[in-house]
Amino acid sequence: MEQCRVIAITNQKGGVGKSTTAINISAYLGSRGYKVLCVDSDPQGNTTTGFGIKKKSVKNTAYEVFTGKVRIQDAIVKTEFENVSIVPATESLAGVEIELADFENRVNRLKMQLLTCKLDYDYIFIDCPPALGTITINGLVACDSVIVPMLAEFYALEGLSQLVNTIKIVKTNYNPSIEIEGILFTMFDARLNLANQVVSEVEKYFPNKVFETKIPRNVRISEAPSHGMPVMYYDKTSKGSEAYELVCHEILGEPLALPKKKRRGIFSFKKNSGKENHSDNE
Repeated sequence: MEQCRVIAITNQKGGVGKSTTAINISAYLGSRGYKVLCVDSDPQGNTTTGFGIKKKSVKNTAYEVFTGKVRIQDAIVKTEFENVSIVPATESLAGVEIELADFENRVNRLKMQLLTCKLDYDYIFIDCPPALGTITINGLVACDSVIVPMLAEFYALEGLSQLVNTIKIVKTNYNPSIEIEGILFTMFDARLNLANQVVSEVEKYFPNKVFETKIPRNVRISEAPSHGMPVMYYDKTSKGSEAYELVCHEILGEPLALPKKKRRGIFSFKKNSGKENHSDNE
């Protein structure tokens, strides 16, 4: 890969799977040999703990990076997972909004830091907080494209239109090359009529911008963070792991197929667990 791609993962609604998506896409691309940096810019620090990083053990965090107290290189921590590094976040990051208020270049803080390390990575993912404040704007200004995880429910449509307006403002004023990489439906249940209606509605307004793969509601995805690992390392044969792998195929422009050997294993797994079957993706 010639050039590093910087992708922000954002939605101002909480609980839509932003951190889960950042963790699992990073892990899969890392396992494929791509060098990946994940920037946790959410004060909740879910991406940090989801990679098994103990917050108390880190010296420098996203807070020091945003405020310019350290170079980003001094805040990067290698995870236990292949080719994946992270800029961790802790609660201290919540104070950044106020601290940056008086800075003239407050929306460019992250972009300037990332420019100094882009050559070291193939992909940089920015996990944005669930708000449209200064931190998220920094992510949008610094990125090439945006992945928007969302739930297939009515209120999510309103949130999506707000986010798209914000992206347009950023495009006009700060980052003319920003694009929507894709809208990713998470915790998806294809059996629900409403879920399918929401997908149709979003596809109508954003043609060719919705990921074909939908992430199902899956127990393994929910369990993996408590073990401090991405779902592919926790249970590679789970529906959730498969789905994130297919999303990565879409990001890489590869066919939507899983390795044959793996499929056989999954079919035998399905027989034992009728429950998993309901979450099938197209």
